[in-house]
Order: sequence, then C-alpha cells, then structure tokens
Amino acid sequence: MAVFTPVTLDDLSDWIQQFDLGKALGLKGISSGIENSNFFLNTEKGEYVLTVFEKLTFEQLPFYLHLMRHLAERGVLVPAPVANHEGDIIHRLHGKPASIVSKLEGQSQLDPKPVHCAAVGAMLAKMHLAAQDFGIRQPNLRALDWWQATTPLLLPYLPADCQHLLRAELHAQEAFAASPIHAELPRGPIHADLFRNNVMFDGERLTGFFDFYFAGVDTWLFDVAVTVNDWCIDLQTGVLDHARLKALLAAYHAVRPFTKAEKSAWQPMLQAGALRFWLSRLYDFYLPREAEMLTPHDPTHFERILRERIAHPAPDLF
Repeated sequence: MAVFTPVTLDDLSDWIQQFDLGKALGLKGISSGIENSNFFLNTEKGEYVLTVFEKLTFEQLPFYLHLMRHLAERGVLVPAPVANHEGDIIHRLHGKPASIVSKLEGQSQLDPKPVHCAAVGAMLAKMHLAAQDFGIRQPNLRALDWWQATTPLLLPYLPADCQHLLRAELHAQEAFAASPIHAELPRGPIHADLFRNNVMFDGERLTGFFDFYFAGVDTWLFDVAVTVNDWCIDLQTGVLDHARLKALLAAYHAVRPFTKAEKSAWQPMLQAGALRFWLSRLYDFYLPREAEMLTPHDPTHFERILRERIAHPAPDLF
C-alpha cells in the first residue's frame, strides 16, 4: 500500500462523478504495504478506500473484486466494491486499473489476544466455505511456481547459510507439493495474506478482512498456515503462542473441521507459509520498485519464523 502513482483531489474532481458518492472532500495516501497505491478517500457520502493497481491487470482484477462482492453478499465481513453508474467495479485512473471500496470501521489489532485469534479463525473458515461456489478461478500467483522462479534471482544476494536454507526448503516444498497428501487437501479461493494489519476490530468484535489482492485458488490449509504465522507468534522470536494458536484453530475447526489429509500436512504447510513471505520480502528488499512512499518489510522476520518452524514443529491439528 505504498504510493507509486500520486493522485490529487484535482485528479478526482471529474473522475468521481461516475459514482454516486458526491464530491471528493479529502484524500490521504496510505504508506504501509508495498504492492498498490492506496488512499483514504472522504466524499460527501462517506469514507472509502481508493486503490490504483500497480501490478494487477484489467484481466486479473475481476477475480479479486468480484470475490469481495461475492463474500460480502454471503455475510463475510469484507469491503464492498463501489460500482459506477454503469455497474462497473473496475475503473481506469491515470491509465491504470483502479477501484473504490467501502472503508471498514475499527482498527487493526496489532497485539492480539486469544479472543481476537478465535474471531479470525471462525471468519476465515466462513470465508473459505462462502467462496466455494465463486465462479471465477485464478491460481495463487505467489505459490510454488513463483517461488521456483524467484529463488535464483535472490540467491546471489544471500549469505551461504541463507542460500542453503532457501534451497533446502524449496526442495522440501517441491516434494510436498507432489505428494499424495497434498493432492487430497481441500482447496478454493483463499485470502493468502491475512496478517494482523489486514483485519479490523472494534474492541473484541471483528469488523472485517481486507486487502484481497494476493487472493487466489489454493489449499485452505495454506491460508490457515499464513494466518497462524502472523497472528499466533511472538513477533520478536517467531515462536508460536500456544494459547492464541489453540483459539484460532479451534474456532476455525468448529466452522469447518480439518480433514485427515490436512492434519498430516500441517507441519510442511506452516513452513510453506513462512517460505512464501520470506521470499517476497527478500524480493522487495533487494529488487524494489520506486515509490513515493515505500517501507520494505524486514526479510529476516520470516527467515526467523521458517527456522523456528523447522526446529520446533507445531502441535497437531484437532
């Protein structure tokens, strides 16, 4: 959510007339994140989030935005895309794809307790089930194919011990992806980036998931693993917090019980979730794009988590 494409209120004066939002009254760039240009947008009708997409194309975007609409219509708490007078939810701004979505109430819970993790687990399971009948299919674009393509680009920047870790884990994940157990895992559209800063709370009440722009069709368990690797750890060490872990997994399991194959795949999937974000943070750190507001994340955070998952396997699933 860095700002790669600057936008001003003057830019919006005519553009926003295609919506039933009234005049644009305020616009503020959002500095966190590193994929798209995002802005808080205040209009005569309320508060929204404007996104200008820097990588995703007009052909790719229907999956993400229509998925959000699909989930919202089924009671999953997500931002609702705003249609223009023609009914379109994908627009063009400064020659790039853009969207406006409703702004969720509340704030991110950056110091979650078990009660927050339980709410996330239950809503994540509800989201997976609600998306089963979503008609558009698009793969997770940051899955194994991307890991294989990205690893050779990054190896020259890494010290020997990190090169060894990266190669070894990639080989392990290639074997896991080819296994019969992996083939049995239930799958469908997933969020794939459900970190603490992508969920909003009002006190202990979860008010919504947002930032679906890494979503894709993949195993549901991968989504759970990515979520656990952020919500249920000590941020300084990467060590799992067992009270938060139990709360999240129990709440998820109560809505959608884990399968036998998922129980067998839990440990390698936690490592897969750590590898995916170690790779992406390495990529953004060593091969960054220019942006007006850009704060790359520390890649050593997920290196630490991956090493911790390998050294200390997690408790079994329910």
